Order: sequence, then structure tokens, then C-alpha cells
Amino acid sequence: MRCAVVGAGAWGTALADLMARNGHDVSLWALEPEVVQSINTAHENSRYLAGAPLDPGIVAHEGLGTACVRADLVLFATPSHVLRGIAGSALHAIERDATLVVATKGIERGSLAVMSDVLAEQLPGHPVVALSGPSFAAEVVARQPTAVVAACATPAPAEMVQRALSGDEFRVYTHDDVIGVELGGALKNVVAVATGMAEGLGMGYNARAALITRGLAEMTRLGVRMGASPLTFAGLAGMGDLVLTCTGALSRNRSLGVEIAQGVSLDKALAQRHTVAEGVMTTHSARALAAREGIEMPIVSAVYRILFEDQSPRAAIAELMRRELRAEGDT
Repeated sequence: MRCAVVGAGAWGTALADLMARNGHDVSLWALEPEVVQSINTAHENSRYLAGAPLDPGIVAHEGLGTACVRADLVLFATPSHVLRGIAGSALHAIERDATLVVATKGIERGSLAVMSDVLAEQLPGHPVVALSGPSFAAEVVARQPTAVVAACATPAPAEMVQRALSGDEFRVYTHDDVIGVELGGALKNVVAVATGMAEGLGMGYNARAALITRGLAEMTRLGVRMGASPLTFAGLAGMGDLVLTCTGALSRNRSLGVEIAQGVSLDKALAQRHTVAEGVMTTHSARALAAREGIEMPIVSAVYRILFEDQSPRAAIAELMRRELRAEGDT
């Protein structure tokens, strides 16, 4: 197939490399001219995946329309806060029968829409598949074994994406619970910030395990209220991605939490990164979504107070421990 990837950060680049290795004709749109030059001349994304050799068949473009023209599959891997605008800009370049994939994990601030809904609103008439699961870009491009899910309300588009991306080291399962897969991929980043904070304070494995487990309970509560299956949160897009992001050394959100707990301001922690820590923006959206749905999410609320209301991480965790005693299964 002819495939276009919109967004040449680490994840978009890794997915472009994956599809090119699978024999597809791949175009990649990058915002930064130096990234375009690096990919086309050195076959490396020196800004976001330095040192990782890329398939020489990938062609990078500065023009969004040029990258998307005649593509059978268009995969979006931009930061969540710019997805709507970039998708709208691509409207007239995308073929009428193209299948869209969203590999961005987040909840849009303000609208509280998940990423597949943002694409569906901006690019109506196309099937939209949500791609999520435990997957560090650096390990995918290094051809480490990885398993993810492709979710769509109808089977055929998800199966098309499954065939396009699956290979010897990358396995794709199909799923029909789009909202569950999307919420799992977005909310786990907030929990990862929390576990990073506990790590930065020198708290042990007990605290991390508690935050992961209770964070999963919060994610599941909200998901079920919004129509998701609870089983989705026990799968790759739920527990799988949550464990990876909360424990992996490559996790941007976990490392951000570590820095915040060690006294680095949020502004400074964000300014010194080339990549986006989606958990910061998702904390805003998740808190608003929980309020809208009438769901209690104490870990999300604690992370919000730390990031945006200047509460100390130690005080916030103490508040979590002092909450009213209850049965584990209470909803």
C-alpha cells in the first residue's frame, strides 16, 4: 500500500520505519526542515531517534499535502493538542477512500474528545482506527518484540491496519472497544506521572504497585461509565500500557514525575524536553472528564493539584493515604 505518516516525532518515525520494512510505500510529514533533511539524506531522525537507522524507502516531506496524496492509509502521530488543526489542514489532500489511523494518545482539552473522535470530526467520511498499547518507539525501531491493538467499531478497517503493521517483531490485535482503548492509552500517562513522583520522593516498590493498581481502578471506572468494557483495561491498551509507562526507563511521563518530585518546576521540566509528555495535558482533561461523568479519580486529582496548584507531591500522597477507608471493590 501507499502509506502516509503525519508527525515525525519518535513514535511516528518508528511506525513509518515499521511500515516501510513491511514493504509499503511510505511518506512521512515532519514539521521541522532539519528532520526532513536528516531522514532523506542520512536515513535517521537525528532529533527524535538519534542513532537508529531507518529504512531508506521512507521519504520525508515538508508539505503536508504532498505527504498524504494518493495514500491508502494515513496514520496520525502528532501531539494531541495539535491533532485537530493538522488534521483539518490535511482535509483536501486525503483520498476519499483512505483509512485513517490515530496513534496519538490523549484527551483533547476543552472538548474532552478522544483522538479518534477528533479525526472523525475533522475528516468525516473515513474509517478511523485507534492504535494503542505498550510500545516505546525506541524499542519498536530496534525491532524488539511488541504487541499493540488496533481498534475500530467495524472489523474491516482494524484488520487492514493489522495486516499493514504486523510483522516478525510487531504483532497487532484487533479490537472493537474504541473508547476503552483510547481512554486506556490516555489515562495511563497521568498514573505514570504519579508513579514517577513517588519514585522521585524515594518511595519504594510498594507505593508504585499501589499507584498502578489503584490507577487502573480509576481508569476502569471512568471507562465503564463512558461505555467501555472493563475487560479492555485488563488488556494491552490498559494494564499493558500502564505497566510499561509506569515502570519503563524510557517513559517520558514517569521521568517528568521524578523531576517534579525532586523540585524541578513544571515549566522547566517541560522546556528542557524535545518531546511531549502527554500526561500533563491529559491531567487537565481527565479531571474535567471525571467531573463531567461524576466519577471519583483521586490519583488524577492529586496529580492535578501538584502540577497546577503547587501542592507538594509528599502532601498529595499523604492525602491519598488518609482517604476514607473502604472496600477495594467499591465503585
